[in-house]
Amino acid sequence: MTRVELRLPELGMDDQPITLSVWLVPRGARVTAGERIVEVLAGVATVDLPSPVDGRVVERLVDEDEPLRVGQTIATIDTDA
Repeated sequence: MTRVELRLPELGMDDQPITLSVWLVPRGARVTAGERIVEVLAGVATVDLPSPVDGRVVERLVDEDEPLRVGQTIATIDTDA
């Protein structure tokens, strides 16, 4: 089983608090590379984070409205599913 971690990338908004706004897919959902998985709020800007691979979301590691930090793992995607 190959698992890929979706991590919060550097958004160029270092001085802004970042929170997970809303999950766009449920745990267990199949996703394709480039499909939006989650929205994060950085200051007043909403940023969509896409899936880096085709697969199935096996873990959602952060709850909605939870603060995030750059590099933090948000979800795990199983590419063999």
